[in-house]
Amino acid sequence: IYACGPTVYSRIHIGNARPFVVFSVLKRFLERRGLRTTLVCNITDINDKIYATAQREGLPSDEVAKKYAALYIADTDRLGLGRPTHEPRVTDTLPEIIGLIEDLENNGLAYPAHGSVYFRVAGFPSYGALSGRRLDDLRSDDEPGPGKQSPHDFALWKAHKPGEDTSWDSPWGPGRPGWHIECSAMAEATVGMEFEIHGGGLDLAFPHHENEIAQSEGARSRP
Repeated sequence: IYACGPTVYSRIHIGNARPFVVFSVLKRFLERRGLRTTLVCNITDINDKIYATAQREGLPSDEVAKKYAALYIADTDRLGLGRPTHEPRVTDTLPEIIGLIEDLENNGLAYPAHGSVYFRVAGFPSYGALSGRRLDDLRSDDEPGPGKQSPHDFALWKAHKPGEDTSWDSPWGPGRPGWHIECSAMAEATVGMEFEIHGGGLDLAFPHHENEIAQSEGARSRP
C-alpha cells in the first residue's frame, strides 16, 4: 500500500488524520487475514506551502518542514496505531526524483524550459483514464509557467525563484521537484512499480494521482 501522506507546513487536521487511521487499520486487517503487508505513507517536505509558511513565521523553510514533520509524527503516534512500514521524505529521495525526470525526458515525455522541466501531457494518450477527465474540459490556468508547450503540461522540476531559501542542484539548474513527481519516485523506491493499493484523499485523484500514473508509466513504459 502506498498512501499519500501530509505536506508538513502546519499542524495536521482531521483530514490528514483520517487516511492515517484508515490505512493503518487496513494494514492490521490484511495482516490478520494472513497477508504480508507493507504500508508506505510519505512525508512531503518540499512544497510551495512550506515556503509560504516559512515567510509567514520568519523561519528557514527546512526548519519549518522539520518542525511540522516532528509534530505530525508526535500527533499520529498518539492515535496508538503504530507507524507505517516506511515513511519516506522528499528530501531523502532527490536522486531518484531526478533520475525519473531524466528517464521521462529520454522517452520524449518531458522537456526543459527556463530552468524548469514539464511533462508533455499530449504524449501520454491514456491521460485522464483514472479521473475520467478529458483534456478539452480541463482548466488551463492552474499551473502557469514560462516556456510551457501546452497549458495542460505540469511541472516535474521547478526552477529556483527569488524568495525561496532552499534549492537543489539538477541537470537543469538549481530548483526543486514538482509535487506529483515526488510521489512517483517515493512509491517506486519503496514498493516498486507494481503494487496493490494506492490511497490518499479523494481530492488527490485529479490531478495528483492522475499525474503519478502518467509519470510512472511514461518513464517505465509499463503499467
